Amino acid sequence: MIMSEKKIDIELTLKELEQIVTNMEEESLNIEVSLKLYERGVSLVKDAQKSLNKIEKRIQILSQNNELEDLDLDGQ
Repeated sequence: MIMSEKKIDIELTLKELEQIVTNMEEESLNIEVSLKLYERGVSLVKDAQKSLNKIEKRIQILSQNNELEDLDLDGQ
């Protein structure tokens, strides 16, 4: 996946999280819908954290070597 695709993914994730928060704050939702939104939000936060950690590690590699190298985190 190229960097622009990752940027789109993280941006879409953050937009969806914002919408979930807005829905939970502004609407009177029943407990089942609230729970499903909460569960989806937790899943999105975990995905966003993983993406941001990968981005941070790539930046650290860039800083150390003065060039960007791909980092294979799937093998860890």
